[in-house]
Amino acid sequence: MRNKYAVILICIVALVIIEKENNIISRVSDKLTLRRSPLTPEPPVPYNALVVMEDNSSYPEGIYSENGTQAGRKHILLMATTRTGSSFVGEFFNQHGDNMFYLFEPLWHVERKLSIGTSGTNASTSVWVYRDVLQHLFLCNFSMLENFISPPPRDHVTPALFRRESSMALCEEQVCTPVVKDIFERYHCKTRRCGPLNLTLASEVCLGKQHRVIKTVRVRQLDTLRSLVEDPRLDIKLIQLVRDPRAILASRMVAFAGKYQNWKSWAVTGDVPIEDEEVKRLEGNCNNIRISAELGLSQPKWLKNRYMLVRYEDIARYPMQKAAEMYNFTGIPMTTQARDWILRNTHASTEASGVYSTQKNSSEQVEKWRRSIPFKLAQVVQKVCGPTMKLFGYRFVDSEQKLLNKSFSLLEEKHFI
Repeated sequence: MRNKYAVILICIVALVIIEKENNIISRVSDKLTLRRSPLTPEPPVPYNALVVMEDNSSYPEGIYSENGTQAGRKHILLMATTRTGSSFVGEFFNQHGDNMFYLFEPLWHVERKLSIGTSGTNASTSVWVYRDVLQHLFLCNFSMLENFISPPPRDHVTPALFRRESSMALCEEQVCTPVVKDIFERYHCKTRRCGPLNLTLASEVCLGKQHRVIKTVRVRQLDTLRSLVEDPRLDIKLIQLVRDPRAILASRMVAFAGKYQNWKSWAVTGDVPIEDEEVKRLEGNCNNIRISAELGLSQPKWLKNRYMLVRYEDIARYPMQKAAEMYNFTGIPMTTQARDWILRNTHASTEASGVYSTQKNSSEQVEKWRRSIPFKLAQVVQKVCGPTMKLFGYRFVDSEQKLLNKSFSLLEEKHFI
C-alpha cells in the first residue's frame, strides 16, 4: 500500500509540473483521492520525486546544492487561518530590512488552480502540492509556482503574482523592471513604479537574503510538513498563529459577507441548524487547528525546538514582547527597522484600522468582536469548537451579558512552548 501511495504521489507532482492546462490538473484532482487520518505519517516519496520540474536553466545555479544550509540562514513558515491577524504578524518579519525575503500567500495561486473546474480543492491531494511548492520557494526557486500562476508567465515574467506589493523584497530596485505600456498589474508595488515581475531576478534576490519567511493560511495539517522540516538544505521553524474561533467567525462575517449569508440569517433568526454543512466545516477547521497544535506542543523529535504557538490576542495586547519572543525563537535578530514599524502600527488610529489593514490599535482590536457577534452564534462556536478553545485558553460565556462585559476576560493566561 505504501508503494502504491508513492507511485500516486510521484504521478501527481510530475503532472502538476509538466502540465500547465487547468483541465489536466482538475482531472488529476478528481481521480486521485488519498485518504489519511490525522497524525498518520505521509506516504513515503522518493526524495528525487520532490524536485521534478521543468527546465530550470533560467534560474540561478546551485539552488539544489547538497552542501547544506548557509550558516545562519533561517527559513520560517507562518501558519494561520484567515482572519487571525496573519497579515499583520507577517509584517513583523517583512519589515525586518535588507536581509529578509518575505512572501505573502504564494499558495493562493496553487489553491486557485487546483480548484478551478471542480467543486473545490481536493484537500487530500493539495496538501502535498502545497508542501512541495513551499520547499521550492524556500530554496528560492519559483519554477514550480509558475505552473499555477494564471495567465502563465512568459520567459519567467508575470504581471499577476498575488499580492506582490506585500513583499518588500519583490519591490526592491533589483527586481523593479521597466513599466510596460498596456500591461495591467493588479498587485503593483506601492514604493516605486515597476513593471511585470521577473521571477529569475526574484530568485536572485531571494538567494542573496540571509533569511526567508513565508506566510500562508492554506496549510492546516502540521504533520504534512515533516519532510520539509527534515530537509537538510533548510533550517525551518514553524510558527502557528491562532485566535479565538468566535472572533474569527465574527471577523469573517464582515470581511467575507457574501460567503457568510447563512450565518447572517441565523444571527437574525437565532436558529442555527447544528448539522448544517457550514457548521460542520467550522467544526472541521477547529479540529484541524487543534490537532496540529497538539502535535506541535507535544514536541516530537522532528519538531523539537522548531514549533511555536502564538495567540493573536497576546500579540495584540503585548505586540513588542511577542514580536521579540518570535524573533528569539527563529534565531533572527530583531532590527531597529522592525521594532519601529511595530511601535507605529500597533497604535494606529481607528480610521487606519480597516478590515484588511496591517495597522491596528491592538489594545482595542482584540476585544472588538464581542460587540458584533450574537450570543446565539457564540454558543454554536463554543459547542463545535470547545476542545480547541480549551486547548488555547479561551473562556466560555454562558450569557449575552457576560459576552458584552469587557471586565470579564475571555483569555486564560497561558504559556505555550
